[in-house]
Amino acid sequence: MRKVLITGTAGFIGFHLARLLLSEGFRVHGYDGMTDYYDVRLKQERHALLLQHEAFSATEGLLEDHALLDEVSDRFAPDMIVHLAAQAGVRYSLENPRAYIDSNIVGTFNVMEVARRLRVRHLLMASTSSVYGANDEMPFTETEKADTQLTIYAATKKANENMAHSYAHLWNLPVTMFRFFTVYGPWGRPDLALYKFVDAVLDDRPIDIYNNGDMYRDFTYIDDLVRGIRLLMDAIPVRPSSKEEIVAGDSLSPVAPFRVVNIGNSDKVRLLDFVDAIEACLGKKAIRNYMEMQKGDVPATWANAELLQRLTGYRPQTDVRTGIAHFVRWFRDYYGK
Repeated sequence: MRKVLITGTAGFIGFHLARLLLSEGFRVHGYDGMTDYYDVRLKQERHALLLQHEAFSATEGLLEDHALLDEVSDRFAPDMIVHLAAQAGVRYSLENPRAYIDSNIVGTFNVMEVARRLRVRHLLMASTSSVYGANDEMPFTETEKADTQLTIYAATKKANENMAHSYAHLWNLPVTMFRFFTVYGPWGRPDLALYKFVDAVLDDRPIDIYNNGDMYRDFTYIDDLVRGIRLLMDAIPVRPSSKEEIVAGDSLSPVAPFRVVNIGNSDKVRLLDFVDAIEACLGKKAIRNYMEMQKGDVPATWANAELLQRLTGYRPQTDVRTGIAHFVRWFRDYYGK
C-alpha cells in the first residue's frame, strides 16, 4: 500500500485530495495545524470525515514545529509528500504578513528537510497563480518569467518554488510545484468568493464586487484540481542529461528534477458572469456593492494547462455553472439554508 503524507488535510484542498487517495487504496497521514484563520469547526469536521477511513491517520501540529514534523514523518515513512498546508489568502497577507513568513517559508523549509532526509520518491508542493503577479500576457504559461509578485502571500509562494528548485538540484530530490487557479467547490473556505457570495445572497446582505466587476478569473473546480494533483504524483520529474532533452513548453529545469505545472480550467470567466451564475442557481438576486480594485489584487488570471495535459492526459473541464450548483447544494445542506 502506497503511503502519502499530506500537509493541510483539514483544509479545503487537502481534505479532498486525501479523500480521493483513500478511495484509490492509498494510506494517508495528515498533518495540520488547525489554525483559526477561519472557523476551526469546519476543519474539524473535514478531519472527522477522513478519520472514518481506517487507512487515514492524522497529527495536529504546526509546520514550524520541526521536531514534531520530523517525529511524525519518521514514524509514518511516506513514499511521497504532498505539501498543501500554508497560510492562505491574498487579502489577509496585507493584515498579518508575519503569519505567511512563519508558515509558508519556515514551515515549507521544514517539509523540504523531511523530504530530503527520508529521500521520498516525489515531493509535490502547492504554489499559486498569484506568482504571475503583474504579468499581463495570457494565458499564463509555466515557462514565462514570474518576478513581479504583488503581495507577500504570492512572494512566499514564489520563494517556495525557488527553495524547492535548489533542493531538487542539490539532493536530486524530484519536486513538482503546481500553481492553482481560483479553486472552488463543496467544503470550501469561508473567505473564498463563492462561499461569501452565496452566504450573503441567501441572508439578503450585499456582496462586494471589486474593480466594479471588471475582473476575470480562471475558476477551477475542486474535483478537477485534486484529480490533476493525483495524476501528477506519477509524473515524476527526472533531471535531464542535456537541455536538448527538454521538450518545448515544458518547465522542467535543465539542472534539476524540478517542474512547475499550472492546474486551471483554461477558461477566463468575468466576475459579473460568475455572480449572474450564482443568482441563477439560487433563484435570487444579489445586492451588489461595486468597489474599486483592492490593493495587491490583479484584474485577471487565466491558465495555459497544456503541460498538465501533456504529462497526465488530463485537463480540468467542469464548467462554472455546474461547479456552482454542486457548491450550492452542499452549502444549503450543510447550513440548512
